[in-house]
Amino acid sequence: MTDLAGLDWRVIGEEARPGAETMALDEVAAATAGEGGPATVRVYQWSPSTLSLGYSQDPETVDWDYCEREGIDVVRRPTGGGAIYHDEFGDVSYSIVVPADAVPGDLMDSYELLCQPVLEAFAAMGVDADFASEERPAVYEPACYLRPLHPAHDVVGPDGRKISGNAQYRQRDAVVQHGSLTVRRNADRHTAVFDADLDPDAFRDRVTSIEAHADGSREAVVETLTDTLADWAGVQPNCVRLASVDDQRESTGVQPNCVRLGSADERSESAGADPGSWTDDELDRAADLVDAKYGTDAWTREGEDPT
Repeated sequence: MTDLAGLDWRVIGEEARPGAETMALDEVAAATAGEGGPATVRVYQWSPSTLSLGYSQDPETVDWDYCEREGIDVVRRPTGGGAIYHDEFGDVSYSIVVPADAVPGDLMDSYELLCQPVLEAFAAMGVDADFASEERPAVYEPACYLRPLHPAHDVVGPDGRKISGNAQYRQRDAVVQHGSLTVRRNADRHTAVFDADLDPDAFRDRVTSIEAHADGSREAVVETLTDTLADWAGVQPNCVRLASVDDQRESTGVQPNCVRLGSADERSESAGADPGSWTDDELDRAADLVDAKYGTDAWTREGEDPT
């Protein structure tokens, strides 16, 4: 297994994108990492608010009329599990994308490794969060936050209610882990996106939020999560960490193995990417994936990969 510290890393600060673009960029980042490019940690906002479906989600479980009426985007994830309503202002999400040989082959061990910065971020916010240890029965299987708690990837707050969900998939010699942190809970909308008679109080009984346990704004949560992910990867925010000393740009005051962003035009030639951003080629490939896959009814409504 490759040491994570031996990888080239980039940190991409929060971006606001529609669901199809968000999922397409995860897939593109996986291709980049699998082909020897930088590993990626990123923080993002779902804009507009989005219902992300699990890979095998039955589209009949979705209230499509409600989502359209309320301006809620719908996209299908490449990861399993149930659907999640990502509120534009109540959810903060992240992805970690690494070469497959950089993480343990055992799924539980892999989750433990890649969830470490998420748990550290909660601690930095003053929230006592950890992996779920108690089993709780399902309330409604199609909804991720109302399924049985899983000790590998479900994170609960100090009261035992779910506060973060995380999922992984392997693609193109890379592993993608993405997850969401609930900053502000919206039980009414989270239950209304499903074509079922769900009680919002049942959701409140199972799900908590960061604001229920700590002070601070959504912006503060974004900053803390970004800083913690960057620190875990060995990168300063707005930097790309280069594994080889020979790859470093000589600059006064720049931390070893770190090229700091001075302007949008600065580019790390060895990494082939702007530090902390996507290449033009990656953005083009993501746009193609939106058109061919993530933005299509075949993928979202039928669960068929047209590519």
